[in-house]
Amino acid sequence: MAIVNKKLDDGVDGSNDPGNYQVIILDVPAGVRYAITNIMVCNPHSSDTIDFDLHFVPSGESADLNDPWKTCVVRSMTLPPSETFTFDSEKVVLDEFDKLVLFSAPVNGNALSATVSYLEV
Repeated sequence: MAIVNKKLDDGVDGSNDPGNYQVIILDVPAGVRYAITNIMVCNPHSSDTIDFDLHFVPSGESADLNDPWKTCVVRSMTLPPSETFTFDSEKVVLDEFDKLVLFSAPVNGNALSATVSYLEV
């Protein structure tokens, strides 16, 4: 089993447009498949509420906030301060070149963190 942790402020461009805050959490390399066992998105801050979108993106596709029905599985989830969202009731298998992508714009310089647990299958 492996885990990956990311702070959701990579690629920040200062526009406060959530569409400009796409973070690829997991990018499956060639020749392997990953089974995602758990996704946790945490708002570690004590004062700011922060929203996020979660997308499972098939190989050759792209995550697009303007076309969310293609890849979006969690839309505009609001995380209050000091709360954690857990996605663990379903197991998701990603094939080679598939991606797990989160969109979230930092608020007042504060960003969410994401932790994903997965297995190679």
